Amino acid sequence: MLSEEPRRRRWWVHPIVSQRLQKGQFHTLYFDLRQNPEKFQGYCRMSVATFDILLASLRSGLTFQDTTMRRSISPEERLLLTLRFLATGNSFASLHYEYLLGISTISGIVCHTCQLIWQRLREAVMPTPTADDWLRIADGFYQSSQFPNCIGALDGKHIRVKKPPHSGSQYFNFKQYFSIVLLALVDSNYRFIIVDIGAYGSTADARIFCSSRMGERLRANQLALPEPRRLPGSSASAAPFVIVADEGFALSPHVMRAFPRRDLDDRKRIFNYRLSRARRYVECAFGILSNKWRVFLSSLQMSPQNATLVIQACVILHNFTRIHDAPSEPEVAPFPTTTSVGLDHNPQGRPGSAGLAVRELFADYFISREGALSWQLNSIRGTRR
Repeated sequence: MLSEEPRRRRWWVHPIVSQRLQKGQFHTLYFDLRQNPEKFQGYCRMSVATFDILLASLRSGLTFQDTTMRRSISPEERLLLTLRFLATGNSFASLHYEYLLGISTISGIVCHTCQLIWQRLREAVMPTPTADDWLRIADGFYQSSQFPNCIGALDGKHIRVKKPPHSGSQYFNFKQYFSIVLLALVDSNYRFIIVDIGAYGSTADARIFCSSRMGERLRANQLALPEPRRLPGSSASAAPFVIVADEGFALSPHVMRAFPRRDLDDRKRIFNYRLSRARRYVECAFGILSNKWRVFLSSLQMSPQNATLVIQACVILHNFTRIHDAPSEPEVAPFPTTTSVGLDHNPQGRPGSAGLAVRELFADYFISREGALSWQLNSIRGTRR
């Protein structure tokens, strides 16, 4: 069989793309946007000052050498293009017509920039927490949701992706679409403390949580958690620092979940109410993330590896903009790292006695004179089914 001759390219650069410096969206709009801060905020999802700080952090990694064949794409254009993709979720084909860059060029720029954002800024906006950091996070939860000794709210979010080839049902989740999982621990300022990204959509949150690197470190007592302390105003036994989560996670001494919904008395209902007030922060953080970075409102048309880079970048940018674009918010500790969470010794089995004892300690505290809220009884009775 005769081999076919390779297809000849019609153009070295397409005539439309060759007009990028005159008609491309970056060259026609960028400088005008900088003169209109409100429009710039809407276009990039961050202020001009924050964009400049971000650009300064990434510039060396986004700068490439000019050649005799063509000029390199500037760091400003690379960053603006990436932010526009994350802010809108527009396809690479759509951005091709806006920025007059090749589709494969846009894909390479977005993936490289997302990876650089994660590598350069992760330690600045999500550093590994120390004991003092955990204490500040716990104080923030107590002030905002009146749940003491809470070091984070935990949950998973399914990020819709295109079905990877030959993947079978690995990425097919219980919501009946293909996804990868963003598992996150969040503080009371809606900032991500720890994330685990990229697990199969078919995997339960509890299993992801349990098998993560953080779970191993917690079981080995290597997370620098503070020593247990008494709940405010209480003379009872010291309580450990805990993470609040939903019913999808197993109960353990460091993970609190609600009492089962059957046979609830007022004491158990009050505990569930107080826990839900603290746990809402992770749900709100996911909502803020998706509303700002609207790439998550539709399916990511890329491989799971590249989708992971996009999610990592958005998590970092979420924290970055909340730090730099919200100076009036109360300052909270620097925030923890990468990889994920896993606190349960036996996620598929019955809760251990230690976890049950800790939950009972909190439940007793929430109905005590020192720990009760004036409105909690009315709240649970008003919503009782």
